Amino acid sequence: QVRVVESGGGLVQPGDSLRLSCTVSGRAFNTYAMGWFRQAPGKEREFVAAISRAAESRYANSVKGRFTLSRINDKNMLNLQMKNLKPEDSANYYCAAKEEFDRYRIVIDPSGYNDWGQGTQVTVSS
Repeated sequence: QVRVVESGGGLVQPGDSLRLSCTVSGRAFNTYAMGWFRQAPGKEREFVAAISRAAESRYANSVKGRFTLSRINDKNMLNLQMKNLKPEDSANYYCAAKEEFDRYRIVIDPSGYNDWGQGTQVTVSS
């Protein structure tokens, strides 16, 4: 059984940095394509960033240049480094995992993911 667990959320001020982490248990981590999504109250879940098994990344335009994904396969861990946070970044952030044969495939559609964490809240407010 696959288990996805997020951590690292919190309350920060505009301009601050925060790092979210996601761990996956189950199969070997390097078999998963991974992604981060977020959902603010009253809004739909939206794509934030995704990374292939080959560690190639793609970002939403709203976070490009501020957020950076990294995967540490020997620790079964995915990190999302967030810099220059803005109030509009406030949301519940979800990590998702998908067993993927194609090591170069980046999955940005949430329906493409099989396993999800419970989410971690990020609040950016002065």
